Amino acid sequence: MTEVWRGTWVVGYRELLRFVNERSRMIGSFAQPLIFLVIFGAGFGNLIGSVAPGVDFIQFMYPGIIAMGVLTTSLFAGVSVVWDREFGFLRELLVAPIGRTGIVLGKAAGAAVVALLQVALMLLIAPIVGVDLDVGIIVLLVPIVFILSIALSGLGLLVASYMRSQQGFQLLIQLLIFPLIFLAGVFFPINQAPEWLQVISKFNPLTYGVDAIRQVFLGSDAGPRVGVTVLGHVMTLGEEVLIIGAFAVVLITAAAWSFNRQE
Repeated sequence: MTEVWRGTWVVGYRELLRFVNERSRMIGSFAQPLIFLVIFGAGFGNLIGSVAPGVDFIQFMYPGIIAMGVLTTSLFAGVSVVWDREFGFLRELLVAPIGRTGIVLGKAAGAAVVALLQVALMLLIAPIVGVDLDVGIIVLLVPIVFILSIALSGLGLLVASYMRSQQGFQLLIQLLIFPLIFLAGVFFPINQAPEWLQVISKFNPLTYGVDAIRQVFLGSDAGPRVGVTVLGHVMTLGEEVLIIGAFAVVLITAAAWSFNRQE
């Protein structure tokens, strides 16, 4: 157990240092969701208008953009695994007394901290786009983002455990990102989608992350545009966090098992 926690700390700290030292990555991780917010907000805001009483399209989309940023940051946690494998650094990690499970947890924890830094930058523009922000929202948002990032990092690490080249990994992740985004209700209320699309979306961990963040910002009384319906039951914020946590446990466990079995 000591080796696992040591590995989590060492690898997580290394991932954070890599992010801080790569300014292009820092700029890109903030610019991408901001571009989506500006372009989609400006392009569809006037066309769609209000999606709930007192909530315009940009205010509705803003929580989804935060979740989308967490998705891209977390999934690409697997890139470092493939990079380390290609350049031989992963072999050095494997022979170090830090535990292989600790490597997986460290990669996920590092990605989660990076995602929190990215969200902190996004929060700076909340007043500009008309989104209310207070201490209570931030307190609720931090654990949700952290747990969601751990779950999505588990997915990225699980995929990375089977990949041997960065090009192959990035191509596969790009194929995953947009279906996950559009199935999660980032740009439209998932409860208003066709029935078959709603069914598929229930198996997407990002769906519950988007809606949980949306409930934090807009409240649970924002009409049918907020709340994921499962078997006729509208999920509460607490229930969605539990589901995200379950996804995190399953995906991290699967990634650790695959990593230990293959390496």
